[in-house]
Amino acid sequence: MSHPLNPFPSCRIEATQLACLRGFNSLFEGLSLTVSSGNTIHVTGANGSGKTSLLRILCGLSLAETGQINWNGNNIQSVSSEYRANLSYLGHKPALKPDLTAYENLVSAAATGNRALREADSTATEYLRLLGVVHTRDRLCRQLSAGQKQRIAVARVVMSDAPMWILDEPGTSLDTEGMELLSSLMRRHIERNGLIIFTSHHGFDLPIDRLDRICLDST
Repeated sequence: MSHPLNPFPSCRIEATQLACLRGFNSLFEGLSLTVSSGNTIHVTGANGSGKTSLLRILCGLSLAETGQINWNGNNIQSVSSEYRANLSYLGHKPALKPDLTAYENLVSAAATGNRALREADSTATEYLRLLGVVHTRDRLCRQLSAGQKQRIAVARVVMSDAPMWILDEPGTSLDTEGMELLSSLMRRHIERNGLIIFTSHHGFDLPIDRLDRICLDST
């Protein structure tokens, strides 16, 4: 794995006074948050409270009704290319191409993220091994179980080497071993000076002094 212990440069995301509407319904309003390097935020709330909508807004995939998001002091709209290069997003679905193998999915994702093909080729198998699914390397993703697909999706996030992870229910379909592995990877990312924003109904073993929570039920 390339430079697994090198710390990321310091970074910071700051959202101020975000509001989100779905139809005529207000999911949340007046929401502000700040996350800097080496820290994480756990977004909680009931189903339909806007957790996924918030993550998509933070990724720049959806627009907030009001409010602003800054990355290192700059509006993400004005530094969109830099922002995307520093972000890895895992949504509700693994976002794997079913007719590509696990290995091909990782290499394809790395190429899309502008990682050198030679580097992606040499590390994809290592990340599959790291996530405990190296035996799926040459199998089509449509043939894999939900848990295997989720592990490969997590491998894609880790392999991106992006300092910011935005994860929507990353423990979906993972067994106990998979959850423990995901927790260790999240801890390692924080120790490397990365930052994480995530939703989850599961608990993760993360440093309390580096973890904040936002409950959308109360916004």
